[in-house]
Amino acid sequence: MAEIRETRADHYLIPLPRALEDSMHGRMAGFEVVTARVRDADGAEGVGYTFTCGVNGGAAADILGREMAPRVAGRDADLIEAIWKDLWWAFHYGGRGGPTVLALSALDMALWDLKARRAGLALWRLLGGYDPKVPAYAGGIDIDLTPDELVAQTYENRAAGHRAIKMKVGRPLLREDVAKIAAMRAEFGPDMPLMVDANMAYTVDGAIRAARAFREFDLVWFEEPIPPDDPAGHARVLAEGGIPVATGENLRSLWDFRTVIASGGVSFPEPDVTNCGGVTPFMKIARLAEAHHLPVTSHGAHDITVQLLAACPNRSYLEAHGFGLEQYIEAPLVIEEGHALAPDRPGHGVVFDWERLERLRP
Repeated sequence: MAEIRETRADHYLIPLPRALEDSMHGRMAGFEVVTARVRDADGAEGVGYTFTCGVNGGAAADILGREMAPRVAGRDADLIEAIWKDLWWAFHYGGRGGPTVLALSALDMALWDLKARRAGLALWRLLGGYDPKVPAYAGGIDIDLTPDELVAQTYENRAAGHRAIKMKVGRPLLREDVAKIAAMRAEFGPDMPLMVDANMAYTVDGAIRAARAFREFDLVWFEEPIPPDDPAGHARVLAEGGIPVATGENLRSLWDFRTVIASGGVSFPEPDVTNCGGVTPFMKIARLAEAHHLPVTSHGAHDITVQLLAACPNRSYLEAHGFGLEQYIEAPLVIEEGHALAPDRPGHGVVFDWERLERLRP
């Protein structure tokens, strides 16, 4: 038995080199990171984390450290399914989503890291193993860039090893988005995998209009065209817009994904391990997608998610952007010729520079 002796929660604010903006979240000067450290009776430790766009991190840290930690003390850390189920239902009435599920995600991730470390296995191998070379794309928060700036950023991403690119759309004038996509196709040709992400900017009818305007550019997908709470609307966008739809970064459970998949409104289910409840439900979502012959993609936390997609035969692309967190990790994600490489060291492989992070407490 790997008895849990200590669970620690910490809260940091990671500043960005420059403020970023998308169509719905507004200006973002930094990202909050909430970490979970779980230590067992033998002194072994597992680490997990979640993040926010700059608000609500304190709530997640408080739930994790003040309410979840006492509930898992003394538990067998290897019984992750049992711990996950008990916490989900203990917090269900007051927290089916929001900071509660973010806290649970960080804790669950730490438990899987601990289990893989104790086994001496990389997490992707412990989860079943498929292929450590995962197709990846560079995901920029770049809605404010001009076409020329977007092209220049893409050259930088290609020099860093990327071969697929995602760009933001959702500007007030649709023709501005169309012009930027056209500039990307004119510069990089028809064969570069290109995705667009609206961050929920549109109404259903507006998203259908945008999808039809984007159709000629042969996009891999149109991401988050509308808010996540409208499965029937997603089905209309996919059916009437005529291009594939990716969504899921704002869905908070396996059951949310079941609903949108059953609606016929998603081509690429897109869970985020830091907000869907952790590794445990992420892998179930991936299997659910596989059962519906759908390729799974991901949102955020690429250093962790590469391990998960490396265990999924139906993976498509890993989203790679670190929000500046790579500056506080010993060995950031490696990208080679369009693929992210899942490391083979025990656990998920992410080792934080705790001393540097300590300077970033809000």
